[in-house]
Amino acid sequence: MSGRRKPDWLKMRPPSGQEFTGIKQTLREHDLNTVCEEANCPNLGECWSGRGDDGGGTATFMLMGHKCTRSCGFCDVDTGGGEPLDPDEPVNVASAIAEIGLDYVVLTSVDRDDLEGQGAEHFAQTIREIKKRHPGILVEVLIPDFQGDETLVRKIIDADPDVIAHNVETVERLQGHVRDPRAGYEQSLGVLEQVTRESDIYTKTSLMLGLGEYDHEVYQALSDLRETDVDIVTLGQYLQPSRMHLDVEEYVHPAKYRTWQEVAEEELGFLYCASGPMVRSSYKAGELFVDAILRDGKTVEQARREARRASV
Repeated sequence: MSGRRKPDWLKMRPPSGQEFTGIKQTLREHDLNTVCEEANCPNLGECWSGRGDDGGGTATFMLMGHKCTRSCGFCDVDTGGGEPLDPDEPVNVASAIAEIGLDYVVLTSVDRDDLEGQGAEHFAQTIREIKKRHPGILVEVLIPDFQGDETLVRKIIDADPDVIAHNVETVERLQGHVRDPRAGYEQSLGVLEQVTRESDIYTKTSLMLGLGEYDHEVYQALSDLRETDVDIVTLGQYLQPSRMHLDVEEYVHPAKYRTWQEVAEEELGFLYCASGPMVRSSYKAGELFVDAILRDGKTVEQARREARRASV
């Protein structure tokens, strides 16, 4: 299906604007990577061009280099690893955030299976550096699975970000087809379950659609995630980065995304679901939702109780 013309609802706005240019320049000055660029995110222009009345532009910083030790069939990030970690990166990220003027920041990373500790302490150090320099900023992290090592996940929890995300990516049946063999459905659920069990930090995950999944499999995945007490879920369309990547099996219609949002929020009780063809795991609307509930002073448990009552 990859050769078919994309439907109109998948047309993207090209990057532009003063805010976009300023963020790009600041990132280059501090020698930083973003998943927005490395993964060729379709929302780069929208996010980097600003959030209108809600604040300045937003970017997702990618830590620990631009080469991943894993090779997932959907991902446009370069494969390799072996690069030494930049000890100045935590400070450089914190400094760039101040220059850009963000009040909500997302951190993610490549997988670094080649490193002792898989880079968990470097990730945690970056969180602490941001919190130390900018006490009022909200920090969301999109973490690797750290091969299911609970001591490494605990390092992230102890650094006290405001949201911990980890993506299951696709339904259980397609895991081996879509993701690197070192990843897995149960392993990813285990990471999310540990965060909900050991902390009062909001949890988040993401599913790609259009890879050949069936509706009942999507429903099962959402149910499994709620059973694990995941708070926030995003669903978006898989887009083939190049002919070397997995084919798109279906361009899912926007109406179905609206249905999944209703199922997730009203039936299953997620706190929030961002669902649409252009939605990605780091998505502006989701960040604004988390920003609002955290700055409103609600505890995680209060927000979860309200969601449970609303879904009954």
